[in-house]
Amino acid sequence: MKNNKSNKISGAEAVIRCLLAEGVDLIYGYPGGAIMPIYDELYKFQDTLQHVLTRHEQGAAHAAQGYARTSGKVGVAMATSGPGATNLVTGIADAQIDSTPMVCITGQVASHLLGSDAFQETDIIGISTPVTKWNYQITRANEIPEILAKAFYIAKSGRPGPVLIDITKDAQFEEFIFNYEYCIGIRSYNPVIDVDMNSLKNAAEIINNSNKPMIVWGQGIILGHAEDEFKQFVDISGIPAVWTILGLSALPTSHPLNKGMVGMHGNYGPNILTNECDVLIAIGMRFDDRVTGNLETYAKQAKVIHFEIDPAEINKNVFADIPILGNCKDSLTKIIPLIKKRKHDSWINRFDSLMEIEEKEVIKSDLYPTKEGLTMGESIKTINNYTNGDAVIVTDVGQHQMVACRYASFIKSKSNITSGGLGTMGFALPAAIGAKMGAPDREVIAIIGDGGYQMTIQELGTIFQTKTAVKIVVLNNDFLGMVRQWQQMFFDKRYASTEMVNPDFVTIAKGYFIDAERVTKRNQLDKAVSRMLSTDKPYFLEICVEKEDNVFPMIPTGASVSDIRLS
Repeated sequence: MKNNKSNKISGAEAVIRCLLAEGVDLIYGYPGGAIMPIYDELYKFQDTLQHVLTRHEQGAAHAAQGYARTSGKVGVAMATSGPGATNLVTGIADAQIDSTPMVCITGQVASHLLGSDAFQETDIIGISTPVTKWNYQITRANEIPEILAKAFYIAKSGRPGPVLIDITKDAQFEEFIFNYEYCIGIRSYNPVIDVDMNSLKNAAEIINNSNKPMIVWGQGIILGHAEDEFKQFVDISGIPAVWTILGLSALPTSHPLNKGMVGMHGNYGPNILTNECDVLIAIGMRFDDRVTGNLETYAKQAKVIHFEIDPAEINKNVFADIPILGNCKDSLTKIIPLIKKRKHDSWINRFDSLMEIEEKEVIKSDLYPTKEGLTMGESIKTINNYTNGDAVIVTDVGQHQMVACRYASFIKSKSNITSGGLGTMGFALPAAIGAKMGAPDREVIAIIGDGGYQMTIQELGTIFQTKTAVKIVVLNNDFLGMVRQWQQMFFDKRYASTEMVNPDFVTIAKGYFIDAERVTKRNQLDKAVSRMLSTDKPYFLEICVEKEDNVFPMIPTGASVSDIRLS
């Protein structure tokens, strides 16, 4: 796209025009001196480009992540130099490991001051290099169109990820004749590799002749927009399919071949049977250590077929007998005609029998407890009763995260938003704001622990100011629950620095003019959830749960997936 204006414009205005050209309509950020020229131009475009003032730059990054995850667009966050830029880094690192497309724009001191330790100068390029897909520092205004076009292309192409563009203050003031051209390719950057048909044929032959095949799918299905193709593949092949936490919701939880979660707190059957399957078909997942446990004992008996868009993930952790590089939508489309329609009744019965054991030993007491105190599991079950699987669930990190992933019901993709690889406490509240703005017609419920909630509790101010109708549920056990569980199991119950002395969360929420209530007894829970979900306004619900409940099943760190414990 070319701008026919003959008049020069400032670099700051060019930034705004680039964002508009890329279809950006929402930015999260926090202004400051080094980015003030861009904010001044943003003021002039308020009717076409909404800016959400978060209460902390980390909140801006997480909100941009949540927006990207539900909308499928590139999230955008802005901050000033120095501490503003460094406060974005946690969200950027989170987006990098969870493959979330995001463009972050930071202001920087004037170019002649670079390297002089000027006020609020920080080498954000050096700091962010390990946690970005690409970054670049702009020192001349005429670089802005080309660099921002590249930024959006890189962020959303291939395996998505975050990009950071740092712009010196003099480049923001400098004027030039503006032209904008979309980036459609970069020399030496090949984000998607053509699928090799020979690999697909070899994979199909192995799959068609397997006796105990198992699919493990991850977020690549969602990022590749391959939900329909994946469901066809599962239905035709008849193969039981299990998920990583970022893959959750790509296939409805009620699907008969959806057999649950793998990994440290995953379901009993999928973990045990990982080491019994004869073919393991990994689709859009990266064999994270939380999924594999001890790599020396992981699926050694199985032929591994790995569908993956990023060549760096092939053979990184688990050797693939047949790697299939490419976007999984394309790969699945081409392999489906090669797959024979089959049933694996006896193998599926093995999953079902192990699930019966898990239901008896774990699930029954989680969802239908006989003890007086409330459990996290029954809290999630009660929410399910009202959402019917149609809500977006945004979780923080900890016990509540694992319980929500285990028990939440989903009928639509892009419904489970969580911090997977980095495990960032404080993620959920700002991410839920972005998730609701990215999917305004859907119910968005943040499930948070009392520890993580207080890391970004200031974002209640953003909710109040924007009137974003996020529903906030804090499962309060007065502990850093996941750490406490490890201390109980592996450190002889030495609860070092994990017990929380918490404030009055309800009063704090009401201080932000958000309706709020606290549940302490079982007979209060159902009506409280009903009240929360019947309003079209923000709502805060604190559910006081058992202090020392543990999350099972569990694979101890360093153990084999076969060593999963039910208690």
